[in-house]
Amino acid sequence: MRKTTLGRTGLEVTQLGYGSMGLRGPRTWGVRVVSDGDADSFLNRVLDTGINFVDTSPDYGASEERIGRFISHRRDEFVLATKCGCVYRQCDDHLELDHVWEPDVIRRNIETSLQRLRTDRIDILQFHGGEAETLQQAGLIDLLLDYRDQGIVRFVGVSSSLPKLPAMIDLGIFDTFQIPYSCLVPEHHDLIAKAAETGAGIIIRGGVAQGGPDAEIQRPALNNVWTAAKLDEVLPVGMSRAELILRYTLSHPHCHTTIVGTCNAEHLHENLASAEKGPLPEDLYEDVRQRVRTATA
Repeated sequence: MRKTTLGRTGLEVTQLGYGSMGLRGPRTWGVRVVSDGDADSFLNRVLDTGINFVDTSPDYGASEERIGRFISHRRDEFVLATKCGCVYRQCDDHLELDHVWEPDVIRRNIETSLQRLRTDRIDILQFHGGEAETLQQAGLIDLLLDYRDQGIVRFVGVSSSLPKLPAMIDLGIFDTFQIPYSCLVPEHHDLIAKAAETGAGIIIRGGVAQGGPDAEIQRPALNNVWTAAKLDEVLPVGMSRAELILRYTLSHPHCHTTIVGTCNAEHLHENLASAEKGPLPEDLYEDVRQRVRTATA
């Protein structure tokens, strides 16, 4: 399994990480139903493959609790990232979610996450969105730094995107940035480089674009980019669309890890095989990049 250093954190992480949103539970994930038994088996399978980066959140339903129940006994085998600023309420068939930037919410998130995850430390605690000015004025950055000084949190990060991401980068505070990116969602390409130049580690979400045109859950906006860029014309024989997308993401020079969320063992191993092949050949990468740039201009 290919590993990189996650910026100034010094953490050695696998380039393919695991995003656990799909483990949020049978009542909160649409067409995908994941039982406790399946979650147990799958989380241990993820670690058995060598993946050592796991991302979750308080508002991912049962995800944190399942991670705690099923792999906390293997805590030293993986880097654990979760989030804060999350307010949620379980309704009959869905979660009602919100993000609130108040100290009491952050404290409650941390306390609850530690209990659910059955751990005494969070490797990376990320603000789940927010605006730079709000986080500063509410004293929330200083609050997380206090938790870091106590050893409860090792590193402080943020999950962000346009239009709020540039101001977050300018703060020069965060140890990691979680940013959406793929050849089908390319708009953060330069901001990823800018964030990395601060010394921060880069965590890419959406790096396989949910599988692209072959995804179980179809996303027309992503499919339209694929079609407009005519990417089937450059897809090498024997390479799946998902492999092209994932290896394109890994071709970004500042992608330290990309969290791919799946609960399908076959898809997991296909992603592992793709990641092991590494970045795309340079000529193919540039061809795809130019086609997408033209299609999205």
